[in-house]
Amino acid sequence: MATAPRRFFRCACFCSENLYVARYGLHVRFRGEQQLRRDYGAVLRSRGCVSPKDFEQLLEELEQEVERRQRLGPESAARKALIANSYHPARLEIYNPLQDVALAPEFLAAAEYSTLPGADLEGLLQHLETVSEEQRIYRLPVFTPLFCQALLEELEHFEQSDMPKGRPNTMNNYGVLLHELGLDEPLVTPLRERFLQPLMALLYPDCGGGGLDSHRAFVVKYAPGQDRELGCHYDNAELTINVALGKTFTEGALYFGGLFQAPSALTKPLEVEHVVGQGILHRGGQLHGARPLGTGERWNLVVWLRASAVRNHLCPMCGRKPDLVDDEGFGDGFTREEPPTVDVCVLT
Repeated sequence: MATAPRRFFRCACFCSENLYVARYGLHVRFRGEQQLRRDYGAVLRSRGCVSPKDFEQLLEELEQEVERRQRLGPESAARKALIANSYHPARLEIYNPLQDVALAPEFLAAAEYSTLPGADLEGLLQHLETVSEEQRIYRLPVFTPLFCQALLEELEHFEQSDMPKGRPNTMNNYGVLLHELGLDEPLVTPLRERFLQPLMALLYPDCGGGGLDSHRAFVVKYAPGQDRELGCHYDNAELTINVALGKTFTEGALYFGGLFQAPSALTKPLEVEHVVGQGILHRGGQLHGARPLGTGERWNLVVWLRASAVRNHLCPMCGRKPDLVDDEGFGDGFTREEPPTVDVCVLT
């Protein structure tokens, strides 16, 4: 008898916590006007929200964002179904199961080492660039130039089509949700299960690296006249990989602070330049953002890697035991069953 597919959920806080207000560069909790004035009145005034009209406009934006989040699951499922039925890809080979030929030799070697009996962190670090030992940020080539080019061609073809498109996340406005495009099963899931999991198990065992059982993957686009930078934030993930796919660009480096729980977490940000084809690995709770793009256009594949054994005990967005709500697909990575537990990622 076949087992039922594993069900994933989101936390109810998704509709009230960490709402991003780009104009004021601020994430807020929103449960109504009085709470917003009480909790954020002073900081909002200091950032330019001073007149009654400013505040009314902010309230309207937040109410619209809450409504958007409430509709997100069903609308995403409807877009995915329409795309599956009506979209005609330009690069069909992208939808085939992930092959080793798409991956950089360095990435294959690091993943292969990670699966060997006796593999350890010291040995794995010989296959990676350590960007910051203290902050545990690493980099290595992930995809070949040919695969980056083919994936970009497909993404641009989809962007130019008349298919409906969802925002990649709550901060970026331009890009593609890979599960809606049908690339979760052939591309992202095998990337996570076969390659990233053994790597992350050695790099981040305390953050659920050995128990990554879901993900959220999207491509973000930075270009003149569109998104050019990204404000400081942390990810709804235990771990993250960010791969620059192209095209040609200047500036727009990633910057990193400490973990979001730490005081003075952005006093001395570390800047990391993007290199096409290379992926930057970091903890999801690491504060980070993107400096303004100089010239050109940049596309990045971002995969939020999630471990239910960690997040089932503490939602990273509200800091409480998750209040589970039904959702589509992988949801936000929460489950009702209790897999083996690991310690929540600690401040190290």
